[in-house]
Amino acid sequence: MNHRRIAVFPGTFDPITLGHYDVIIKSLNLFDKIVIAIGNNSEKNNMFSVKKRKEWIQKTFLDFSGIEIDLFKGLTISFCKRKKAKFLLRGIRNQLDFEFEKNLYYANKKLYDCIETVFILSSYERSYISSCLVREIIKNGGNYTIFVPNSVRI
Repeated sequence: MNHRRIAVFPGTFDPITLGHYDVIIKSLNLFDKIVIAIGNNSEKNNMFSVKKRKEWIQKTFLDFSGIEIDLFKGLTISFCKRKKAKFLLRGIRNQLDFEFEKNLYYANKKLYDCIETVFILSSYERSYISSCLVREIIKNGGNYTIFVPNSVRI
């Protein structure tokens, strides 16, 4: 099937959170296909294996059509080119995210002018949730399950 509006939603998803889920659900009717791209960021010390992260995402979106899950290394823009994606999907939780994402936007435009970044604001109720927060809760024995989809169980 030839998809016209392909978006890549990149991240480490270590683990996937309800914030990530929120952005994807809000975006489903904007695109023909969303590629959830699990990246291997060399600067991040991942708590969970790529295999486990992919499994959680697959279980989370099992009943959704138009979602593909893939792994990538290197530049997100190179991955977008390979996937023939014209859109880069990014979630914004707060002002800090916006400043960070704005700089990435300009760099990505320089590298690949054909890509357009679409920013989706997370819902207010989930704007504080991050994978980093969830990992800290897990490390310290707290109830992480209220911040992640049901598929994420340690």
